Amino acid sequence: MSEKPIDKVFNRILVGVDDSADAQLAFRYAVRRAVKDNATLIITSILENDEMNVYQALTKDYVHGERDELVEHLKKYRDIAAKAGVKDIKEIVDEGNAGETIVKNVIPAVKADLLIIGSLSKKEISKYFGSQAAYMAKYAPISVLIIR
Repeated sequence: MSEKPIDKVFNRILVGVDDSADAQLAFRYAVRRAVKDNATLIITSILENDEMNVYQALTKDYVHGERDELVEHLKKYRDIAAKAGVKDIKEIVDEGNAGETIVKNVIPAVKADLLIIGSLSKKEISKYFGSQAAYMAKYAPISVLIIR
C-alpha cells in the first residue's frame, strides 16, 4: 500500500490514575498525546467504596478526608502535565467501582474521545483492575488504550 496511515487526532483525552506503575505509564503517555494533539487532558481518580470498612463508609469525615486527599493528589498530576506543555487540564474525582464509574459517569460527563488506562492498579484489593481495564475496553463508548 502506498497510502499513509491516518493518524487520528483526539480532542479530549481521559486518563485514569492511581499511582500504580502501569497508571504512571498511562499518565505519561496521555500527557505526550495531549501535547501532540493539542487536546484537553482530563485526569481522573476513583475513590473505591469497596475498599472502606463499614465504619469508614458510614463516617462522612473519613470519606470527605479521603476525597480531599485524592483531589490534592490530582493537583500534582496537573502540575506535571502543565510543565510538560498541556494547555487545558481538568481533574475529576468520583466514587464507586473504577471501571463502571469511569464508563457510566466520567466519560459522558467530560465528553472524552479517548480513554488511557494502565492494565493493573496499585491496591491489592483492586488486583482485579486488570478486569476493570477489560470492562472499560469492552463497555466504553470511546477508544480505549491500555498501557502496560
